[in-house]
This record gives sequence, C-alpha cells and structure tokens, in this order.
Amino acid sequence: MSRISGLIDSGKSESASPLVEAMLNDLPGQTSSISSLRAASFGWKGWEAGPAGGVGGNERYQIAIDGRILNANELSRDYKTSGNDIDIILSLYSALGFVKAMQAICGDFAIALYDAEEDTFWLGRDRVGVKPLYYAPLKNGFGFSSQTRGLLALPDVYSKLNAGFVARFAGMHYRLFDNRPEESPFAHISQLPAGHVLQVEKGVIGKPERYWELRELPEWTESEEVLAKQYRELLTKVVGRRVNAVDKPAFTLSGGLDSSSVLCCAAEIQNKKQYAVSTVYLDKTYDERDEIQDVVDEKVSKWDPIEIPNDIDIFKMVEDLVRVHDEPVATATWLPHYILAESIAEKGFTALFGGLGGDELNAGEYEYFPMQFADLASQGRIEELEIEIAAWAHHHDHPIFKKNPKVAKELMARMADLNNPGVCLQDRQRMMRYSHVVNTDYFDLETFIPIMDTPFTSYLKNRTYQDLVRETTPCCLRAEDRQCTAVGLEHFDPFLDHELIEFMYRVPGTMKIRDGVTKQLLRHAMKGVLPEATRSRVAKTGWNAPAHQWFQGKTIEKLKDLVRSEMFKQQGVFKPDAVLALIDEHVEIVESGAQKENHMMFLWQLLNLTLWIKAVEHDFD
Repeated sequence: MSRISGLIDSGKSESASPLVEAMLNDLPGQTSSISSLRAASFGWKGWEAGPAGGVGGNERYQIAIDGRILNANELSRDYKTSGNDIDIILSLYSALGFVKAMQAICGDFAIALYDAEEDTFWLGRDRVGVKPLYYAPLKNGFGFSSQTRGLLALPDVYSKLNAGFVARFAGMHYRLFDNRPEESPFAHISQLPAGHVLQVEKGVIGKPERYWELRELPEWTESEEVLAKQYRELLTKVVGRRVNAVDKPAFTLSGGLDSSSVLCCAAEIQNKKQYAVSTVYLDKTYDERDEIQDVVDEKVSKWDPIEIPNDIDIFKMVEDLVRVHDEPVATATWLPHYILAESIAEKGFTALFGGLGGDELNAGEYEYFPMQFADLASQGRIEELEIEIAAWAHHHDHPIFKKNPKVAKELMARMADLNNPGVCLQDRQRMMRYSHVVNTDYFDLETFIPIMDTPFTSYLKNRTYQDLVRETTPCCLRAEDRQCTAVGLEHFDPFLDHELIEFMYRVPGTMKIRDGVTKQLLRHAMKGVLPEATRSRVAKTGWNAPAHQWFQGKTIEKLKDLVRSEMFKQQGVFKPDAVLALIDEHVEIVESGAQKENHMMFLWQLLNLTLWIKAVEHDFD
C-alpha cells in the first residue's frame, strides 16, 4: 500500500529532491519521505496505518522499497541479517550482490538501490510482479516509479501513447494486453518485467535480466496422497507468512476453491474465524452468494456481501478507475473489486487476501481442458483421452460453448501444435475477434505476433505458464495493486508464492485435471480444511461481472454519442461505423435473450480506452 519514485541525476551536483517531490505528489498515500545521496534522490509515499516499505540508507547506499520481505526469520538464520527490511536488503547486498540478494528474498516487492561507491544503480521486482515498477531514461540520468504517473511528472518524460498497447486494448482479447511485459501504455516509459533486475552502471543503462524463472524439472513421482499432504503443508506455510504479517486482514470470498482455500487455511493457522467480503449481483448469471454460504457458515466471523446494482453510472465509475490506474482497466470484474476495496478500507481493515494464481497453478480454467487432452494425445494415451473428453462434456456442456468430442478435437487443433509436443498456439479466432474495428492507419494488428513461451514439453504446463507471465496474471495483479494501494490496503495472493509455484509446476497434469474435474490435487489437499460442499463442487461460475446489465438503456445511447463525437474521431483508434454496428448487435443479443455471446467485454474495453486517452490528453498534454 505504498509507492516509490526517484531518479539518478548525473547532470546536477545539488539534490534532485524537488523533482522527486513532484513525482510523489499525485501518487496515493498520506505521508511521504525523500532521501538523497549524491546523484540519487529516492522517495516513498504511503499511508499512516502500518506502512510497508520505506526509503533510507547510509553514507554509501540509498534504497527505496515498496512491499514486504516475508522470510526475515530464514534470512536471519542463514545470513545473520537483522533490523527492518531496509537493513536486511543492504546487508544482503553487501554480502551477496544485488542479484543473489533478490534470489534470497521471499516477498512482494519493488526495490531501488544506489551504491555511491560503485556509482551503480539497481532496480529489482518480485518474481511474479505483485508490485509494479516502471522506468525511463532522462537527459542526464534515469527515473523510476511505481506508477507511470510518477514518471510523467518529470519534464524529460513525454505522454506519447504506446500505439501497440492501445491497439491491443482496442481490438484484442485482454489476454494479449501484457504479451510484452517490458512495455507500458506509454511509448517513452518501460516496465521492469516480473522476476527481473536492471542495472545502471556509471550512467550506462543495461537491459533487464531475469533472476528467477521456471524451468522443466522431473515431475514428482510420489503418490497423490503424499503430494496432497505436501501441498497442504506448503499452502499453509505461504498463507501463514502473509496473514501473520498484518494486523487486520480481510478475505475476498467467491464460491470457488482458491479464495476459499486461502481463507480456510488462515482460519486454521490463527485458530479463529475470519472476516470475508464478496461482491454479489442481482443477475444470477454471475452471482455466487449461495455457493459462498458453506464457507461463511463454518469459517467466517462476519461476511459482508456487497451487492452491485445493475444501474451504476458506468461512465463515472470508469473515469474514476482510469485515473486510479493510469491506464485502461483490463476487464469489468475489477469495477466490483474497486467498490469492495473502498468498502473494507473504510471499515479499518489493513490488508486484502485473495485467490489470484490458483487457476494457473491448479489448471482451473476451462481452456486448460484442451491442453490436457493434447498432452494425453501426444503421449499415446488414447483410452484415457476418450474418457476425459466424455467426462468434460458431461460436466461442462453449455448452450453457447458446446462440449463434445468434435469440439474437443477442434479446440486441440486450434490451440496446440500437435506435431510439436508442448507447443501451444494462440486461439487467433478468439484473440482477434474485434480486430476489425481498429483503424489500420493507427496500428495494424495483423502485424502483431504474440510471443508464446515453451519452457516445458507439456501443453498444459506451457499454457498455464503463458497465463502466469504474459496473460491473465499480470493485468490482474496490476489492477489489484492499483485499487488496494489507492485506499491504503496491502494485498496478498498466497498462491503466487514462488515456492508454491515451483512445487506445482512439477505436479503431473493428471493430478490437476482428471475425470472432467479441475484442481484435483488442491481438492485432495484441502480435505478437512474446506467445507465438503465447496471442496467437491464441480461447476465453476468464474469470476466475472454482469457488464451486459451496465451497458443498456441510457448508457448505450450515451456510448453511441461518444462514438459519434469529434473527440472519438480525433483519437483515431477505432472505426466508428464498425463500433456502432457492434453496439447495435450487442443490444439485440441481450434484449432477445439469444443463445449467443454478447459484446459486453468489448464495450468495457471501448469505454475504458476512450476515457483513458481523454484523461491523458487532459492531464499531460
């Protein structure tokens, strides 16, 4: 729940503190501090209640930290470190160097460190990217900030938009927004990718270097019983690291396994029921209050269901969101989370726990089924494949998204290179569904080739890895960070602890998806921890929001007026006629109740992007 900003200004002998103060000015928080050493001036801004991170140093070192070290006891044992997080990092740096220090730390953090004796500056970001970090070269130095807004406060950094990012947001599926994790929404600002460090030595800016990565290791050969026990112990450990570090935690709770597992583990660790908060809806399509009740009855001291109405002022809400985020927000699910975060912060809670990462680690998404099918096919396990397809169809058939053997084969062919084991393909049909509405004079999306990582020989592992590093996880973590920090909350997602990730990427796929059911090993591990109804539930509502209800009536007419406006035309991103046609088709689908996918996610992206560009032009041009 803090931010850091700073710069190395090699062109001036005096302190650059006034510039750092300007960088911090519009960032969230109530208190700030600035510290300078020679060419380095670093700042921290946060909230009075239990700040995580800080700024400081000594006659040789300058350091700024956003976030927490979570393994201080282990570091004290192994490296004889002591003191606060700043002391620990400086001690590790002195003994190990910056890269090995990052490898020794377990936590959620963004770190900047200046070594005046060596005239060397370092940036480091946690392994999964829980904490954000951006940077930009300056005329006489280098600047960094937790948010792009901090860098845009500098006279050397311009607000020119990254056309590739804008076009992807306009016409592609949200999974592709972060396919280039080194980019930001702004052309002159870079993002330090998760699990990377960056060195600036004697004024020379290096390239980001990876200090942590997943790689293929032999799969565990122990029985499922043994692995389930190990999984339970490890999940308990990583939840404990976080829940015991804060004073007043709150837990987001859905009807699924992930958030429920985090909350129930915390209840066991602390031997007490926990406070839980959920967003619920009048629209039953996405409402999970009935499924949530099992955990509430057994493990929750107080449950706050926050009901999101259908008639919200979506224009006003999105205007607020894009200013908090400094960018458009990937999916409509983050609007209810924004309301939720504000609510629990007002009640005095200091940290928010969630289940992000659980789907990627446990193969919980529906699109992972074809990847498991492809693994079985490539291994010649045809009888198992047929059984799994039949079970998938039995459990998950849908009026719009059909499940049968023919569809399974089509999905495998579209999403997996069946001639090269483990090589996944982008579902171009899905990813490019709205590319035709983007003005090719602005950016030709046909020239964008998504990067697909292949560190494993398993289709399922590569697909979940892709989500972890380039697709679903990055945009969710960024949204959670922005919204929690804006109201003074820390946020924790225990499934994204690197020890747990490394363990789960050695678990065989058949222990994750089996008999048409996802998250099998987690289900096994949580026996006796989760209520049995929750643990055994097969149907998955999924974390979504009824955005189709928000885009109707007067809101649709207002959206059409926006698309017809001169401002929209001047932005030059979209083809107005193509957009208006999609709006009309969306209205027809929703009003008729047709068994056909509507365009609510495109409308969300359209409104977010347009209002964000407007805000950038107003604030920075």
